[in-house]
Amino acid sequence: MTLTDLLRPDAVISPLRANSKKQALQELAQHAAVLTGLPERDLYEALMQRERLGSTGIGDGIAIPHGRVAGSDKLVGLFARTEKPLDFEALDGQPVDILFVLIAPEGAGADHLKALARVARVLRDPAVQEQVRQAHDPAAIYAILSDIAAQAA
Repeated sequence: MTLTDLLRPDAVISPLRANSKKQALQELAQHAAVLTGLPERDLYEALMQRERLGSTGIGDGIAIPHGRVAGSDKLVGLFARTEKPLDFEALDGQPVDILFVLIAPEGAGADHLKALARVARVLRDPAVQEQVRQAHDPAAIYAILSDIAAQAA
């Protein structure tokens, strides 16, 4: 599984304008609703429910908010780079500016975990972080992520 298996070109947001973690998750749920056809409220609640268990901020300015949603029939990704770093209560205490949302079907077990692991592996690479932070438009970011996916295939 590569990032482009999860991510469509129209699922890249840059810049994401938000002033808080909650506002970022609301904006991301709104975008995910357009991509998936699922109710925005269900998506937001799934993301918030997971955040209540512990922050999905994994360090180095990266967060991978994720949740399982009834009615979802496949894994769907959404990438965002924030306009300004946000306090995401990350493990290392650093603010977050790179987010990759993963929406999974309720019954997605191993596939959901494999996708999370793949996203984390790619985004933890300092070279990838630098490239997506320097890119300003969604098409350029998608091209970077597609190139990484092609190299991994």
